[in-house]
Amino acid sequence: MSPAQLRGRCAFPARPHPFPSAPESSSCLPVRVFEQYQRARAQFAQAVADLAARPQSIDTLQSAGVVCLLRPLLLDVVPSIRQTTALALGRLADYDVDLAEAVVKAGILPQLICALPEENRYYKRTAAFVLRAIAKHSPQLAQAIVQCGALEMLVICLEDFDPGVKEGASWAFGYIARHNPELSQAVVDAGAVPLLVLCIQEPEIALKRIAASTLSDISKHSPELAQTVVDAGAIAHLAQMIPNPDAKLKRQVLSALSQIAKHSVDLAELVVEAEIFPVVLTCLKDSDEYVKKNGATLIREIAKHTPELSQLIVNSGGVAAVIDCIGSCRGTVRLPGIMTLGYVAAHSENLSMAVIVSKGIPPLCVCLIEEHEDHIKAAAAWALGQIGRHTAEHARHVAVANVLPTLLDIYVDTRSSEDLKMKTKKALKNILQKCTYLPALEPLLHEAPPNIMKHIIGQFSKVLPHDSKARRLFVTTGGLKKVQEIKAEPGSLLQEYINTINNCYPEEIVRYYSPGYSEILLERVEKYQPVL
Repeated sequence: MSPAQLRGRCAFPARPHPFPSAPESSSCLPVRVFEQYQRARAQFAQAVADLAARPQSIDTLQSAGVVCLLRPLLLDVVPSIRQTTALALGRLADYDVDLAEAVVKAGILPQLICALPEENRYYKRTAAFVLRAIAKHSPQLAQAIVQCGALEMLVICLEDFDPGVKEGASWAFGYIARHNPELSQAVVDAGAVPLLVLCIQEPEIALKRIAASTLSDISKHSPELAQTVVDAGAIAHLAQMIPNPDAKLKRQVLSALSQIAKHSVDLAELVVEAEIFPVVLTCLKDSDEYVKKNGATLIREIAKHTPELSQLIVNSGGVAAVIDCIGSCRGTVRLPGIMTLGYVAAHSENLSMAVIVSKGIPPLCVCLIEEHEDHIKAAAAWALGQIGRHTAEHARHVAVANVLPTLLDIYVDTRSSEDLKMKTKKALKNILQKCTYLPALEPLLHEAPPNIMKHIIGQFSKVLPHDSKARRLFVTTGGLKKVQEIKAEPGSLLQEYINTINNCYPEEIVRYYSPGYSEILLERVEKYQPVL
């Protein structure tokens, strides 16, 4: 019998008591006992929920076995106690993976969701928070949620009339789906995707954000999962929200479209067909750094697929907008823009020239100098290599910007990571193999290590036989002398390049600049007998 029923019984007149002087009816005593018990349960659940919000109290709660103490209260007859208990468990599970595992091992999940459809909206929100708090830690914990049948309950929550319940369920789905393709597929199989697409059409901004984020988490794993999101009609609704003034919503919308577009040409074309250009370019000027970054990421994921898609970006003014974005921000926000320029330039000579004409080289050079993170420098080096690798004209544009010495300095710097060294070496090779602008190559003769030197000497060996002015300058600037100092393996490609250069000059000139020749001349002077 519930406390309310007991209280109802006490409302009826009691039978006459043989001792009228008794202070109160004995039939009301049980009511008091149950009321006190109810208050004690409520106070305990609330106190634990409050303590669980304070990191300094977590160890004490854990050592007291609080999870097991809370478990019976999840089945309490009083809805507010069930809700407060769930809140306490959610806060504990949210704190760290050990407590989340303790909640799962205590068998709490089946109790949490057993009557979820009949619960009130406040309990549903809190239950979704508990599931989210557990799922976020690891794929194993997320799998435990799937195995206990929670996804079906969360789908019911997505159909609830209350936006807060939908938001909580969307969030929980996102934390489950983000871990791996298998968990994401489980979310799809539960029927969540069409409901999430309905959620992004709701008027509440917070619900739109979380639903878009979850669609992004589902789409990121594979083309098949992304196609499921596309088949539910998500692209059109996401694209319509790009101009929304809410920065946090735009972040998630751009991220979801990026995760769809990245997988294949077909998916990228579907995103483009939603008429995201030129409106997406306005995101590159947004005051929110993450909107900028996600906007550039979306453009990058489209540009990488085909020359046609890159050309569409160029035609819409996308390359110029990306270059402006790179110049207006710092750090990792620059990274997707840098890679966009590299992808566009890699496709063809014309697209690479479009990047050059839009003045894309100077910002990339600035990134090499200004940025402290090696992976950003590596991306800039890679992009410059893609711009300069096509023809002598492309390489000249890169070389004139004084990129080559900077790349060489980074390559020989002992503080550079292996990946950065590899990217700069590849970029140098790409540019040097096409560069015939000798004034940019000559300074490198005195600093380059042997594995880079062969590419530099190779370019001189191509140009000098056909350019008398260049041959003269090569002597006067000390280039010929430097070549004679290089020790190459007999029969190697480098030795062939050196022989080709030497054959461009009279034998006595080559001997004159050879190491030790001055000593030979002095020795001859000493031995020479003057004719008087």
